[in-house]
Amino acid sequence: MKKALLLLADGRLFKGVSLGHQGETVGEVCFNTGMTGYQEILTDPSYCRQIVTMTAPHIGNYGINPNDMESKKIQVAGFVIKEETEVPSNWRSQESISEYLKREKIVGIQNIDTRALTRHIRDNGAMNGIISTEEKDINILKDKLDTVPDMTGLDLAKEVTCKAPYFWSDKKRGKFEVAAIDFGIKHNILRLLEEQDCNITIFPANVSPSEIIESRPDGIFLSNGPGDPSAVSYGIETVSTLLGKKPIFGICLGHQILALALGASTFKLKFGHRGINHPVKNIVTGSIEITSQNHGFSVDLGSLPGNVSSTHVNLNDNTLAGIECEELSAFSVQYHPEASPGPHDSKYLFIKFIKLMKDAKKN
Repeated sequence: MKKALLLLADGRLFKGVSLGHQGETVGEVCFNTGMTGYQEILTDPSYCRQIVTMTAPHIGNYGINPNDMESKKIQVAGFVIKEETEVPSNWRSQESISEYLKREKIVGIQNIDTRALTRHIRDNGAMNGIISTEEKDINILKDKLDTVPDMTGLDLAKEVTCKAPYFWSDKKRGKFEVAAIDFGIKHNILRLLEEQDCNITIFPANVSPSEIIESRPDGIFLSNGPGDPSAVSYGIETVSTLLGKKPIFGICLGHQILALALGASTFKLKFGHRGINHPVKNIVTGSIEITSQNHGFSVDLGSLPGNVSSTHVNLNDNTLAGIECEELSAFSVQYHPEASPGPHDSKYLFIKFIKLMKDAKKN
């Protein structure tokens, strides 16, 4: 195994060995607390330009298979783990995680103290980092790292969105037509919408309001995605124009874009929420949902306009986790109700979206 280094922007250095492809990579270093779901994490477009640290000590136990991908390729900039399971054990497995990372040319590092790294990020905030298996001179690595832009102000939706509109399925058997704006959409979202009797047309992030309306949808879905929501100005303008015309459902980045379109503001969290066991309280019902989350920004609760209500709150830090504007038939949540990976506590939100579309068709 070749030696590898992970250098953080504040000078903290971790020494380990290579995982996957050999070379160099840069990105914002963050951590995910999920014990499973590493393949879905690797292929989640919301992780664009991020180096993901897994807090679970063993990664790769059940291998890699083509059915658990959430997009067409690995989206993370780099991968950090404590130890790889070199011999996976699962009947669906087709290759090991290291083989997968090598094939996709993703640079990673293992055999470092991921607990120490996670605690450092918790104390000091998410920050840029560089992984290298080639360069050992710390000063040279620091110079390279100094040229990497911070996540604040970055529009990454344009990097992960589709290039042209397309249909999720050619079957066209559903009762509802959904226009999904792709800010970095995950496949399981589309699967669940299809299960709820929807025909889905996916549009690029820079789609115009007229293109959406001309497709004659019953509802509009705003997807998850990476980067700073306030930088996606074209998406905010499009959603502002579409408000009130059709029911709207947003998650993650789509939630933030909807909030901005409604007049609220967003801010960057210190180290974000990433994992599959985050408790969220449904303010409307009083129930607690265990949720899957992946975001580094949040909507400012105090900035919500009078016609927008808070529907969910994150119980770890009391940040806003859901909003609704009844008069405009729009709602959104900060987490991932499609739960891939994660629990299924929040799948009812897809049913709520269907009800809004039913009611709108009646009227």
